[in-house]
Amino acid sequence: MARVYQAATMGEAHIRVAVVMDRGSADLLVHRVNSWGLASGDALWFITRDQQDATVWIFFTSMGMAEVNIFFVDNYNEAVWQKSSRYQGRFS
Repeated sequence: MARVYQAATMGEAHIRVAVVMDRGSADLLVHRVNSWGLASGDALWFITRDQQDATVWIFFTSMGMAEVNIFFVDNYNEAVWQKSSRYQGRFS
């Protein structure tokens, strides 16, 4: 399950992420869920404010510095990896 914490600095993050505006340029399509129980896999994110509860710490950065480009989608069934990545499985 993807319980995501937004790190304050790039150095403490596990993965650097960029939010892109074009769905086609995203590596991962993400859907944000409202509870831990709904978070699953890499693409259904529950964003937590508690570091200890998180499975991954991310830092939002520019596309040039990012390791994964994401695009937020509105539906569960759209949330999926679009491109092969060495980070598959690292969010859950």
